[in-house]
Amino acid sequence: MSSLKSNRKIWLGIETSCDETACAIVTSDLVVKSNPLYSQYNEHREFGGVVPEIAARAHLEKIHPMIAAALTEANIGLADLDAIAFTRGPGLMGPLLVGASFARGLAKDLGIPAYGVNHLEGHIAAAYLSNPGLKAPFVALTVSGGHTELIFVEPGFQYTLLGRTRDDAAGEAFDKCGKLLGLGYPAGPLVSREASNGNRKFFAFPQGLRGEDQCEFSFSGLKTAVLRYTEENSPEFIRTNIRDICASLEEAIVDILVKKTGIALRRTGARTLVLCGGVSANSHLRSRLTDACKRQQVQFCPPALAYCTDNGAMIAAAAILRDRDDLLQDQWEVKPWLPLA
Repeated sequence: MSSLKSNRKIWLGIETSCDETACAIVTSDLVVKSNPLYSQYNEHREFGGVVPEIAARAHLEKIHPMIAAALTEANIGLADLDAIAFTRGPGLMGPLLVGASFARGLAKDLGIPAYGVNHLEGHIAAAYLSNPGLKAPFVALTVSGGHTELIFVEPGFQYTLLGRTRDDAAGEAFDKCGKLLGLGYPAGPLVSREASNGNRKFFAFPQGLRGEDQCEFSFSGLKTAVLRYTEENSPEFIRTNIRDICASLEEAIVDILVKKTGIALRRTGARTLVLCGGVSANSHLRSRLTDACKRQQVQFCPPALAYCTDNGAMIAAAAILRDRDDLLQDQWEVKPWLPLA
């Protein structure tokens, strides 16, 4: 181990890619000492979705309190930090700028390095926090509001994009379809809540690209189908059968995710599957993938629920993993690590 790496024992991770201000203290051996976050639910609720300008202003207001909370929970001070990792993208430009500017400024004041981390690599790194023995190669299914990809991860941070959504992400489909069904904001988690006691065979919603033997996804047709369904049925019918409709909707999304993941595992021959991204918290998806991995005799490595949605710990973890192999470069020099945005 180089002296450079051994000097970086305590990391501050900062995540501001969308609507959550998240900061974490993580040690170089991937022990999470704190991981607080501020969700901008109240700021965006009246608009029914994230407003980038409002999100940026909220990050500006909350980033200092969140860093203070992370330090307090970890029982350390600013002087104890050895390095800072922050999200460099992909994400909303304003929120990303807030996090990057704060991280660079703080690092300069403290005389420590700051490194930009790819947001998607951060989601993959979250799996290491809950599965310490995880090693490449493995297939990663990244599912969130903005991304749906299947990635083959090989040693040395080599990433091969096996397939991605051709249009909308699975998380967006959950949110937009839930909104069409009259659920509140954010609608995605509400769909899952209603679906937990519903009949998943109540209605057969379409699954894009299901008949094709490849790893790509499509969810735009599903949104159209849900819109047509609400137009063809009365509001009273929708309200009366909301649990069964949500269960059928969730089944359509989860089933195609599981099917395409199975194709990816067979094509790569990987014996490990990593699930990551905000939708990885979905209990039905986790259950279906658990069963599928048992059938294929594949190790399933989902993150703990605390590391599913955007969080600072995953950003710090991504930087720490690269730092271990001397593959971490300064933000001013590094190019995006994942060709997915």
